[in-house]
Amino acid sequence: MVTTGAIIHGKGDYLGYNKEEHPVILQLGGSDPEAMAHCASIAEQRGYDEVNINIGCPSDRVKNGSFGACLMAMPETVAECVSAMQSAVSIPVTVKCRIGIDDMDDYKGLSRFVSLVAEGGCEHFIIHARKAWLQGLSPKENRDIPPLNYQRVYDLKKEFSQLHISINGGITTLEDSQQHLKLIDGVMMGREIYSNPYILSNVDSLLYGDTGVAITREEVVAKMTAYIKGQVAQGSKVWHIARHVLGLFQGQAGGRIWRRYLSQNGTQKDVSTDLLLHAYEQVLQAQTKAREFRESKIES
Repeated sequence: MVTTGAIIHGKGDYLGYNKEEHPVILQLGGSDPEAMAHCASIAEQRGYDEVNINIGCPSDRVKNGSFGACLMAMPETVAECVSAMQSAVSIPVTVKCRIGIDDMDDYKGLSRFVSLVAEGGCEHFIIHARKAWLQGLSPKENRDIPPLNYQRVYDLKKEFSQLHISINGGITTLEDSQQHLKLIDGVMMGREIYSNPYILSNVDSLLYGDTGVAITREEVVAKMTAYIKGQVAQGSKVWHIARHVLGLFQGQAGGRIWRRYLSQNGTQKDVSTDLLLHAYEQVLQAQTKAREFRESKIES
């Protein structure tokens, strides 16, 4: 997510991305229709495939800036933003929201929000199936404490069958995703992907029938190493990239060694751009030892 203020007034480039990320979506934080339309236009010029409006973040900083989850109480404002953005760009404008906030926690309120925003031109809603408490809970607590209510999202799809409704929140397996997809149009997985990114290797075969061979973890390490080298040449730091693949060997022999090696060595000065390759060597050694141990137990 990037705020409109950062894009319009910031000194850095907040919109850079790698071409392999396509289709890539910019999530905007803001509530001023003119500024949102301006930033959406910039995003389209920069090659983004979609612009999404953040109506889900519950942090105080976001709330004080009049964007994020607090906008669920202002559907007319969100509709104005969508309308202005759609007039400025040809790419889709979507909305990611909660099922409610604070005491606005019933289906009627969510239905009214979606109805008004859809009238503004939004055809795709990504719904985090938890409400947000803007008072009393931290952003981290808002990701876990409010109970999930998938049924409310299912009911929304029944009422607004013409809209594309995606569901988010607490979904940790592709098998769970398949069950949700029987009732709604899309599934968003967040924290599970971050902690266990290799789960994505099976998406194309399981959900789209792709018969190609899935990428291996070794290939991921090689591709990410090449990416790191290119980014470091442009001024980035190794750890700023490497820390996002700490979960690559989640659930695998050597997974803990992988995480420890990256954490201990990635934050040092003059980090090698081959950091991931060195960590992978440690993983291979651990896996070899584990295999030899299993074989010795079988022989004995």
